[in-house]
Amino acid sequence: MTTAILSALPEEQSSLVQHLAHPQRLMHAGRAFWLGDLNGRRVVLALSGIGKVAAATTATALVEQFRVARIVFTGVAGGVGDGVNVGDVVVAQDYLQHDMDASPLFPRWEVPGYSRSRWACDATLSALLLEAASACVSSASGQFGLKSEGLSTVEGAVHRAHHGLVASGDRFVSAADEAHRLRSALRDAGHNVLAVEMEGAAVAQVCHDYGIPFAAARTISDRADDTAHVDFPLFVQTVASRYAEHMVLAFLQKL
Repeated sequence: MTTAILSALPEEQSSLVQHLAHPQRLMHAGRAFWLGDLNGRRVVLALSGIGKVAAATTATALVEQFRVARIVFTGVAGGVGDGVNVGDVVVAQDYLQHDMDASPLFPRWEVPGYSRSRWACDATLSALLLEAASACVSSASGQFGLKSEGLSTVEGAVHRAHHGLVASGDRFVSAADEAHRLRSALRDAGHNVLAVEMEGAAVAQVCHDYGIPFAAARTISDRADDTAHVDFPLFVQTVASRYAEHMVLAFLQKL
């Protein structure tokens, strides 16, 4: 069975491509897909692109064209939950589209036609990914040099792996007041969101439609606040690929 490893940005997958055994590059739907073996497992590496539409297109191609058995997303996100700091990892328990609003026809955040606002990730895959993420972050400070990268980490913080709700939307959340409003509105409705990004909920919905197991791990690159536009590029360039490499290789060993 083939496992798809999906990321939004090239930097998040560059080291994984280098690890591929018997690599084969194929083009489909204007995207490059890398087929090969990682840790003895057959995989397809793909870039989703940024945003929900691009991510949904890529996920559909992985299912329809490459017949993958499961999809795992690895990338970065902005932390909005209490205690979710730069250098932590959030493994998604479920997803929500924070910019979905068909009210008053439907409740806010509910996806019309599905009678739901949240999309659950596969419990078994998520548990394995959480184990891999926990092992990764436990050695992050020493191994990946977060303190020396000039990132806005919390002084003395111990990096953690979290498990919970992640929200996606076609907007880069980069202002403290916006992040606070978003988090408060979701929390008041019973949605305790830990992180925000721009693709995962779309992939989760596609996987739901096709009955494909899905899991996602998001490394926290910023706090979705007024410094996000500064922290994000630096983190992606210097840390994200190393997190992805260690987490994905450890995850594949556990399958």
